[in-house]
Amino acid sequence: MYMNFNRKVALVTGAAVGIGRACALKFAESGADVILVDRDAEKLEGVKNELSAFGHRVLAFACDIRREEEVEDVVKSALKELGKIDILVNNAAIWRSFHPFVETTTQEWQTMFDINVNGTMYFTRAVLPGMVEQKWGRIINIASVAGVYGNGNMVTYSATKGAVIAMTKALAKEVADKGVTINAVSPGSVSPSDVADPDHTQPSELCYMNRTGSDNENAGLICYLASQEAAYLSGQNIQIDGCRRKI
Repeated sequence: MYMNFNRKVALVTGAAVGIGRACALKFAESGADVILVDRDAEKLEGVKNELSAFGHRVLAFACDIRREEEVEDVVKSALKELGKIDILVNNAAIWRSFHPFVETTTQEWQTMFDINVNGTMYFTRAVLPGMVEQKWGRIINIASVAGVYGNGNMVTYSATKGAVIAMTKALAKEVADKGVTINAVSPGSVSPSDVADPDHTQPSELCYMNRTGSDNENAGLICYLASQEAAYLSGQNIQIDGCRRKI
């Protein structure tokens, strides 16, 4: 399916690598102006250069999404430059924490919630009024199968992604009659984000397809949810997990 994002403006967090980068590329390829957000300024500049080849406007902001004032500054600057934000992909997150719950420090718990939950909330709250005012908007929150099933030895991460899913379902009900849809996407095993090829997959025993999902496969679903074709779909959490085997 060809998705047309001409005259749309998409903001993607965690855009320097992985699924975020793949989403940004698809949006630009399909006609959108794109706002790139990540804490890695150097990698972000590389993605900005990639997107510039499509001939649309591209902005890049280094931002620590834990800092509410930084998020608000990014949104204000983007609105001043581009006039609106139609699409928000809350993709930025951390997850590499695998140990028994009793070994979890308060600082680790706080940091993961600050990034995975509060960062999502800050960006959503900053862009939602404009979407409601223009009576059109798409918010896609990147969750995880861990937020659905709960992964042992990943309690903190599972808790944050469960919170993102619950936030998605609740907030969608508040704006369903205002032209704004809000959905979550829950990937299963994904290809390593440090691999530049967005079509890369590798073997995995965690699903019946016996492989990881590529960045492009995840981005394809995300971009569909951002499109006009998905106008009647809201408040959903869609798992993209290759038919998950183990939880």
